[in-house]
Amino acid sequence: MAKTKNKRVILLPTILLLGGLVLGTGKPKSQLKKQLVTAAPIKNPDKNFLLYDSLKLYTLGLSKEAFKQAITGYESLNAAGKIQKDNILTIIDFSLSSNQKRLFVLDLLTGKLLFNTFVSHGRNSGAKLATKFSNAFNSLKSCLGFFTTGEIYAGKHGSSLRLEGQEAGINNNAYNRGIVIHGANYVNEKLAYKSGSIGRSFGCPAIPEALRKPIIETIRNGSCLFVYSPNQFYSLHSKLLNTNA
Repeated sequence: MAKTKNKRVILLPTILLLGGLVLGTGKPKSQLKKQLVTAAPIKNPDKNFLLYDSLKLYTLGLSKEAFKQAITGYESLNAAGKIQKDNILTIIDFSLSSNQKRLFVLDLLTGKLLFNTFVSHGRNSGAKLATKFSNAFNSLKSCLGFFTTGEIYAGKHGSSLRLEGQEAGINNNAYNRGIVIHGANYVNEKLAYKSGSIGRSFGCPAIPEALRKPIIETIRNGSCLFVYSPNQFYSLHSKLLNTNA
């Protein structure tokens, strides 16, 4: 009886010690748990760039350079915490004529193209093709670069979406200029095919009235919008594209 009692006294601290360790590791459970949490799979940093080919966006006319710049600037803005709705990316490709569907709304999370439609450029930016851009008030020109979307408000074109330019000297006057996304009856497929172009705005990226609500609801409140043109001045001066600038 005495020997049995002594064994119990000896075994008790041994059991307690094993309870605080994970067998085969010699490490406390708390340390192993921390290791498991930090051992998450590494995300593929290039997955967004792969969407261009997987969605065959080239068949829809989207410039590969436009897509590349859009992803580059989007990732810079997202890393800086400037984007709240980070699954949505909108690209307007002004290398295309206005009779082409040059607005693309992508869901980067699901890898889907949500919308592809017509979009206007400013009256003084060009006729069928937008080639002149400005950040100046009353210029009636479109502006290039990266924007974040704001809130919806009721304007003269119905519900419209405010845009906040994210590039100083390039589009930072957009909000105060009233550059917004709105619907317009002069942006439609029949007019594009019949006249070879659609109507122009005072600088706003106007979209077809029938798609106004679904597009605005999808991209509102903190998503990224990029307006592209093969414009050398912009490519050289955008700090979002040239991260070392």
